[in-house]
Order: sequence, then C-alpha cells, then structure tokens
Amino acid sequence: MVHGEPFLMLAGELGNSTASTVEYMEAVWPRLKELNLNTILVPVFWELLEPREGEFDYRLIDSLIEEARRYDVKIVFLWFGSWKNSMSSHAPAWVKTDTRRFPRAKSETGESQEILSPFSESNMKADLIAYRNLLRHIKKVDATYQTVILMQPENEIGMLPSAKDHHPQANQKFRENVPSNLIDYLVKNKPELNPEFKEIWEKNGDKTSGNWEEIFGKGLHTDEIFMAYYFARYTDMICEAGKKEYALPAYVNAALNRPGRIPGEYPSGGPLPHILDIWKAGSPNIDFYSPDFYTTRFKHWNDLYVRQGNPLFIPEHRFDNTVAAKALYAIGHYEAMGFSPFSIEQAPGTAFSMKEEKLAKVYDIINQIKPLLDIDRGQNRIEGVMLDKEVNESTFELGDYEFTARHTYTFGWEPGSESDEWEPAGAIIIQTGTNEFYYAGFGVSLVARNLKNPNVTVGILKTERGYFKDNEWVIYQHLNGDQTHQGRHIRSFLDDVAIQRFVLYEYE
Repeated sequence: MVHGEPFLMLAGELGNSTASTVEYMEAVWPRLKELNLNTILVPVFWELLEPREGEFDYRLIDSLIEEARRYDVKIVFLWFGSWKNSMSSHAPAWVKTDTRRFPRAKSETGESQEILSPFSESNMKADLIAYRNLLRHIKKVDATYQTVILMQPENEIGMLPSAKDHHPQANQKFRENVPSNLIDYLVKNKPELNPEFKEIWEKNGDKTSGNWEEIFGKGLHTDEIFMAYYFARYTDMICEAGKKEYALPAYVNAALNRPGRIPGEYPSGGPLPHILDIWKAGSPNIDFYSPDFYTTRFKHWNDLYVRQGNPLFIPEHRFDNTVAAKALYAIGHYEAMGFSPFSIEQAPGTAFSMKEEKLAKVYDIINQIKPLLDIDRGQNRIEGVMLDKEVNESTFELGDYEFTARHTYTFGWEPGSESDEWEPAGAIIIQTGTNEFYYAGFGVSLVARNLKNPNVTVGILKTERGYFKDNEWVIYQHLNGDQTHQGRHIRSFLDDVAIQRFVLYEYE
C-alpha cells in the first residue's frame, strides 16, 4: 500500500554497482522510464553508507531518492550489509580488517570464510546500528513522499562451502537445546508445516526438547536447519530495529538451490521453501520471502513460495526473453505484488533489444489494466497463462467458463513456429462480468466452453482491441473478423502485445 492505495511493482533491479555513484546513474534514469518501470530495486552498500564507524554518508541515498521522485518511480532498497550473495563483500573496511572483534564464519576444516558469523553479537550490533540509521534517515527525508516503499535486509543469505558455520560460538550453540520459541512455533503450527520439513521432524520422532541433532537427527539437513534459524534471528533483529525507526515492510530473498545439490553446494540456510518454517519462526518482523530466479522451473518454485499465505514477489530474475511472459503469468496467476528483472538498465544510451522492447510493452499494458486487477484481486476473477513449446496448451476456469489457452505458434502461421525453441507467450485474463472478459498479453489464443451447460456452443459476441486512458476503455479496433479467425478464438500473435475486451454468448 502506497499513500493508502494498492501498488503493483512493475520493477527492475539495477546491476549491483550501477547506483554506487551519482554520475553513473545520470544516463540510467531516462532508460528506466522508457522501460515503463514504476519501481527500481537499488542496492545500498554498508561500506559506502558508513565508511568509518559511526560516520554516515547519506549523499548517495538522498540523490537516489530525489531522482526517483523526479522520474516518478518508487524505490526498494536492498541492504548489502553483513551478507550479499552469502559473502560479506560489502561490509566496511573497519569491519573486514578487525576479525577479532568481527569474527568470520569457519569452514568444516576451520578455515575463515569471507562471511561474517551470524553467531557474533558484535557483528549483528554493528550491522543493526547502520541499518537503523539508514531507516531513520529515510523517514526523515521521505516519509511524506513515500518514494521508498520496501526494504530488503541482507541479500541471498547462506553458508558456503560448508553447510554450517564451525566457529566456536556456532559449535556451542549447536550443542545447546533448540530454542523454545522455535519448538513452540513447530508445535503450534504442526498441521500447516511445509511437508518436506514436517517429514524431517516427524521422522525423528517430532521431539520437543533436546539439541539440534536430537530433535532433527544427524546430517547436513540439520546443519542447514540450524543455520536457517540463526540467520533468521540475526536478520530479524536488524529488521526489527529498522522498523522501530520507520515501519517500512521488509522481505528477504533466496538464491534457489538446483536439483541434486546438497547444503553447502548452494547457499545453505537461506529462506528456501524446504526450511521456510524455520525462517518464519525466527523472523516475525520479516513480512514475506521471495525467490531469485537464475534457474528453470518457474511455476514449481512459485508454487512452493505461495504456500502458507506467503505473497509472491519476484525481486530478481535473469533478464532474458522469458521475462515479459513471466511478468504476465506471475501477476495474473499468482496475483503477485510485482516482478523485477535483474540488471534492468542493460546498456544505457543504446537502442532497446527485443527483450527490453517486449518488457516495456508488457509493463505498459499491465499498468493500464491495474484498476481492473485491484477491483478483482482475490475473487477468482483473474488468471494468467504462460506457454512455450514444451507446455503449449493449458486450461483454466473463470466463472461459468473453462478456457483453453494455446501458444499461437500451434497454428503454424507465424514466422518462427517451425523453430526448435519458441519464445514464451503470456497473458492475463480478467473476468469483469458474467460473460465479459479482458485479455492482456501476446502469443496466446483462447477458446471457451460453458461448464454449466456443456451442450451449447460458446461463441464470440464482440471483440474490441483498445487501451485505457484515464481508467476509461477506448476502442481502437473492432475485431469481429480475420483477427478472431471468424469468431473461432481470441488471440494476439507473439509480436502483438495487446489488450482486448471480449464478450461471449451461447447458441445451440
């Protein structure tokens, strides 16, 4: 909610070093507007904010906020504090060089890692002070404007290459009993625990007292559960301190694990689906958890993240030719709060690539239909589809109708339909009346049947192509002809990002 209204983040994350100077950003801002973004995700380096202990430099923060207002975009700040992609690369020099005061995590063989240990109170307090001052300053300069709308404390937390921190402080905690607040959470929420985690606990007798291995068993899985809890507690204390200064919502992102990888071969202990119960127990001040996509199985991972009422936000996705379709699918099917390709600025000053042009068009039409999304959210009146060569057809229900959606390459009419790889297609479909619908997308065709009366034929009574101006529907073309294959289906081809309003009817 921004200024009391629901806000949909049509976003992009800047490259990690892009916003590290005011000068470099000068050429970036215009490009962001050309992409039709309304939100940018921007890293904040602890080392730049607090170059010397207790001395804070807010000039870069202030410039980013001021320019964002000028270009009418919102900001999600990513706090690169103790951890960024597991490592502590963005901690200040005064932290990095004082390893006695600010201890590092240890590998299984006792080697120090480029990772601040989450078991050190001095590590946590130093990070907490910096984050608290950041939120205090944001409130001072921005509370009235609400340019900054969301925070991400830390980034892609996890242990590498060992699954567990073997620092003496960590080893001591591992030998101690599992904290009572975690046990209380597990007992209270046992019926709703995610099944893959619940199985681990029950397999070992779902005990409620004992140390980590006594309750969860011996193995890498317990090492990861242990780390997840203390990473969550560390992050939560930082987040809590920040919210006391300025109560912006906050989320934590996760680097997804690939099939067949064991803890330590991926960032172990981050907020991944199989241990998200541990994070929820340990971080009550974190509002939701989000996946970063540099892997496949988009639907698989999103299905896991929306369990237990966790809302979906895609804060980071490799900027490839799938993002336009995935933005439509995430916002349509999951009613996601937003979507954000990584390194959104690409090459400032150059012509748009095809993937940039497609995303800009998709963001434009999503922004146009946002009032419809707001009205119909949560009422089973919105659906999204994403299709490619492997999955080129899907079905869904809206009201009395079952729709079959197909990739338009299945017709064989378009250039490229004979290729080995098909560009993903996507669309959002919104039901606005008993038999009235809006289609927003590209590369998708739709046919419908009436579920209540399957003996009738469903026809297209009316189809209009248009756009929204000042929230009013403006008809650009009437499409009851070749564009609907003489009434056979609703469609727009892969190169045609469009909004269509259509009305169905039945006949015998």
